[in-house]
Amino acid sequence: MGVSRRTVERYRAGTLTTPQKRLEAALVEDTESEWQPQVRAHARHQVATSSGMMVDVAAYFGFTCTGSSDDGRERTITTAISPTYAKQVLELQEAGATGCFWPGGLTAQRRS
Repeated sequence: MGVSRRTVERYRAGTLTTPQKRLEAALVEDTESEWQPQVRAHARHQVATSSGMMVDVAAYFGFTCTGSSDDGRERTITTAISPTYAKQVLELQEAGATGCFWPGGLTAQRRS
């Protein structure tokens, strides 16, 4: 991390409390590189095995007739996905695809 052992001992003892900006950035980077993947892995496991996930989609719905209440507008749809389908969505996402959920199953499109 670019600091001496003695500096680390001072932080642990409480003598130093505010790290230098360079050290603070190194600590944040090291913590995120070790901790964040574990948190994400745990959340993915939870979604794929027991809880499922909520999907929030914004889409444009409506007809093209001008001046009526049926004019197209953006709508937000939120729906729950079962753990079985959530697992498929996560696997496709890890493979680099964008997933779309349809009643008949999942379709995937590769990111360009």
